Parts: sequence; structure tokens; C-alpha cells
Amino acid sequence: MTNTKIVSPKQDLLYMAILSVVVLTMPIWLQPFGAAYPDLMQKFMIFGIFAIGYNILFGLTGYLSFGHAAFLGVGSYTAVWSFKLLSMNVIPALIFGTILSGLFALAIGFVSLRRSGIYFSILTLAFAQMSYNLAYSVLTPITNGETGLQLTQGDARVLDRMAGIEADASLPTPNLFGIEGIGYSGFYICAALMLISFFIYLRIFRSPFGLKLRAIKSNQNRMGYTGYNTRPYLMTAFVISGMYAGLAGSLLAVTDPLAGAERMQWTASGEVVLITILGGVGTLIGPLLGAGIIKYFENIFSAFNETVLLNAFSFLPDWLAHPVAAVVGLFVGEGWHLTLGLVFMLIVIFLPGGIMEGISRLARLITNRNKAEPKSGAHENKEKEQASAGEV
Repeated sequence: MTNTKIVSPKQDLLYMAILSVVVLTMPIWLQPFGAAYPDLMQKFMIFGIFAIGYNILFGLTGYLSFGHAAFLGVGSYTAVWSFKLLSMNVIPALIFGTILSGLFALAIGFVSLRRSGIYFSILTLAFAQMSYNLAYSVLTPITNGETGLQLTQGDARVLDRMAGIEADASLPTPNLFGIEGIGYSGFYICAALMLISFFIYLRIFRSPFGLKLRAIKSNQNRMGYTGYNTRPYLMTAFVISGMYAGLAGSLLAVTDPLAGAERMQWTASGEVVLITILGGVGTLIGPLLGAGIIKYFENIFSAFNETVLLNAFSFLPDWLAHPVAAVVGLFVGEGWHLTLGLVFMLIVIFLPGGIMEGISRLARLITNRNKAEPKSGAHENKEKEQASAGEV
């Protein structure tokens, strides 16, 4: 069993209150970083949901899945079909996308969880690649193949038409009872769902169920010896994690009503693994930090092209500006993955626990220094008193 710090419900509520303030004020405090535009903040929220759901499986049980992009893709396809057949309201899309992804996770988990370790990882990767190939070529009547599933003017949208909502000349926008799912209103929809998802994740983390998941990660064989059947717990964690991925995929379709097979590629599965490790596996807030950093690099660093770099180094002589811009260009723009790889390498080497380990070390350093200062001050006062007594 792992040692778990007992936290009161009041502390959790304070934790949620602080997180809510930080998230809801993002359009303000992200301004200096050039990241306060809605599309990017929506990605922070969506991939934050994806990451905290993945952390329920990988962080708590230690089971490393390379196939979670399959659930992300199922959520996206289901949401777009909901828009096409039922309504542009996001609620049916989110509900059906989450439920169908959970059922798909149940089917994959039933087979994959018969193995553990690297064999489990390879099985999930195989299922994800099978799903990608099915969506790309075999199930084209459902997925529209390489073109992707998109909205059209002739879509049925039965519930909308029953409510007297008719489509105009332009394609309709996903909405929440009239509140558009794009722009700042779309960001706040995603933010609200992320906070709800995080609260559920927090309750799982603190619950006896979460404690059993951590015990499985610590020593699954010992759990078996004590009479626990670990498979139902693992299956539940796998399905919940898949539902989180489905919710994230549905929200991707809300912000951009398009579903393509590329969302099921192994690279998307690898990205959520990278996010979780970078932020801190098994931590509460780490996956959110990892998602924010990765998406910031992807959208900000990748925007630095040759023209931007030459303008940035225009203060240098021409014979020096071009070579410097060429070298820096290897790490930004299309080469931003190189920067991400270097950051990830440094984190894994020096901070195996991710960014949260670095924050914990810094907090301990500050705490120890603050504790040491009063002691040193008291020691100096004692020496002065002894010196004055000697003079007398």
C-alpha cells in the first residue's frame, strides 16, 4: 500500500476554488504570454481533460496505454454525427460522445487488461492503429475516410427542426442553448466542463477506489494475495479514462465541427503520454500543467517562421543575422518538436517526477531556508549575549 496524505473536504474545496479562479481569469493573465486567444485556451482545457483522464489510468494504476487516441477519435466522430442527425446543441453531442467512448473502452479493456506491462501497452497500440485504419479506409460511409466527417447544409438535425430552428445560408455553429461554442464563450464552456471533470477526478483521487488503484500500482501481486480481484478496479479505471478521452474528443468537435482519422493516430496517443510525464505522473495538477506547456509550445513556438526570426535579429549585422536565425529556426517553427524533445529529455533526466517534482523541490528549499533563518538569528543573539557577559 502507498502512504496517502489525509486531506479534509474543506482543503479540497479551497483547492477547487483556487483552480477555478486561475482558469476563469486566463484571458487576463495569459495576455503577457501571447496566449490569451480563445482557440489556444480551448486547447488548454480540452487536452487538460484528456490528460487528467489518462492520469486516472496511467498515474494511479501504472498501466501505460498507447491507444487512448482511439477514444478521442470516437468522441469526435460521435459528436459530429450528433450535430448532423440531432441538434447543434452541444449537450447531446457531449453525452453520446462520452458514453460511446466508454463502451468502446469497455470492449478494448476487456481484451487488453488480460495482460499487463509492455504487453498491455502493445495491445492498446494495436487497437488504436486498427481503429485508425478502419476510420481512414474501411468505415468510410461513417467516417468519410481521409476527407473527414463534416457538417453540410442538408443534414437532418431532427431536434432542431422540431424546435423550429432552421438552417440559414451559412453552416450552423455548435452552441449551448444559443451560446456559441467558439470564441470566448466557447472557452468558458470548455473551462466549465474541465472544472467539473477535475472535481470528479479529485474525488476519485481521494476516494477508497483511488487508494486501491494506487495499491495496484504499488504491488498488484500483493493485492491478489490479500484476496482482492484487481481486474474490476482496472477495468473501471480504464473505462473512466476512456470516457474522459471521449469528452475531450467531443469538445474538439464542438470547437471545430470536423472529425478526421488523424485524431486516432498513434502520435495523438503518444502526446497524452508525453503531457502526463512532463507534468507529473500520478499528481493532481501535473497533467494540466503538462497540457498547457505542450500546447503553448505547439501554438506559440511553431509560429516563429524565418521572417519573424530575421525581424527579431534585425539588430545584428546582416552577415550574422541570417546564420543566427537559421540556427534558432531549427528549434522553432516546423522544428518546435526539437525544443519539446530537449525539454522532455531534461525533465526526465533531472526531474523524473515531472514539473510537479521541481515545484515540490523548490517549495521544500524555500521552507527549509525559512526555518533555518530564525535558528541562525537566535544563534547569533546567543553569541552576542555570551560575548557581552565575557566583557563584563
